[in-house]
Amino acid sequence: CITICIAKDRRRSIEFINRFAPEHLQIMTASYKRDCKEIRNAGAVFLGPFTPVALGDYYIGTNHVLPTGSSARFASPLGVLDFCKRMSLAEVTAAGLRRCGRAVGVFARAERLIYHALSVEKRMGL
Repeated sequence: CITICIAKDRRRSIEFINRFAPEHLQIMTASYKRDCKEIRNAGAVFLGPFTPVALGDYYIGTNHVLPTGSSARFASPLGVLDFCKRMSLAEVTAAGLRRCGRAVGVFARAERLIYHALSVEKRMGL
């Protein structure tokens, strides 16, 4: 399915694109390089009259596994990092816990996660 949208001006077209978050986006304006800088939500963007989507599918190496259904607003094309295992690490000092602990306890209790609150409060001597 191909959708062609016509907007009253450049600003409105870019706003629409960023809301719609297309899987594939072909920009064929006189200022396509400048226009591309304002696109935040698209799976794959093909610039100018000599870069058809088919080149991305078969030849130039852009990924073909793209976010669909407007999910480009929060997701990216499949990439190498999707196959890498990552881990978060955190270390807070005693002074850091004193600065944030009470607020964390309030949030945890508001969510009724009592043991989360207690895990902070007991370390603070509360």
